[in-house]
Amino acid sequence: MRDGKPVVIARIIKIALSSLVWTTDTLSAFGASLIGRPRPARSLVLYYHAVNADERARFAVQMDMLKRCAMPVCANGNEVQKPGERYVAVTFDDGFVSVMDHAMPELESRHLPWTFFVPTGSWGQRPSWVHDRAARAYAQTVLTADQLRRLGDTPSVTIGAHSITHPDFLTLDDGQACRELERSKVELEQLLGRDVTLFSFPYGRCEARLVEKARAAGYQRVFTITPSWAFETADEFVTGRVAVEPSDWRIEFWLKVRGAYRWQVAVTGRKRQSPDAGRSASRFASV
Repeated sequence: MRDGKPVVIARIIKIALSSLVWTTDTLSAFGASLIGRPRPARSLVLYYHAVNADERARFAVQMDMLKRCAMPVCANGNEVQKPGERYVAVTFDDGFVSVMDHAMPELESRHLPWTFFVPTGSWGQRPSWVHDRAARAYAQTVLTADQLRRLGDTPSVTIGAHSITHPDFLTLDDGQACRELERSKVELEQLLGRDVTLFSFPYGRCEARLVEKARAAGYQRVFTITPSWAFETADEFVTGRVAVEPSDWRIEFWLKVRGAYRWQVAVTGRKRQSPDAGRSASRFASV
């Protein structure tokens, strides 16, 4: 589906703002080099949802761009970061079969590590949390338990939890939140035969009490959709991510990988004041 004129204009405005951020970053780095100040390491985590058959070629181009712009790393944040280097982790939410079919071959052929966040309540079915027939995610299928078990044998992929039913966690009471956090972890660990230590909040929706419950459930890192730098401290537990899609223009994707879309952090913070903010945060309409 082609973007309408208002969407195209909005994308162009975002590109313009992000270009200003990139320019500022470049001038700042140049100034630091003149006085002998080392540039810090910079890391980002990207997140996709689906990669359809007609998007595979564009996704492949994006992965080639990523390798030229930064060093690909795992989303667990355990890589040793060297000053002045750029690192990018690639993640996918929702456990869609299209990722296995079309993204995984491109990732594997380039030896790229990646992370798959999977909800455990819709094995082999259409995503139960998507009710809008016009949403891109409506026609997707969640992989089966057997498919995930086989995928778990792939060294380059890390499996993370994405709840059971993909709820808006801010609408859950403590008991419901604990069930979604704990049971999804246990189900994946039993299926894969290994620890599951990463969790992605559906719609990126979380708050302090939920973060603490995730920590208590045994996760080592949780992910939101706040487009911020990642892995900035050794004890970082909550990590933001930058939304990307195979349909992104090349300049959009390049600016995102360079961290230039992080001006949206302030916008994301304001949106979360709205009950529907998480659902509207991505054009994919399913986080």
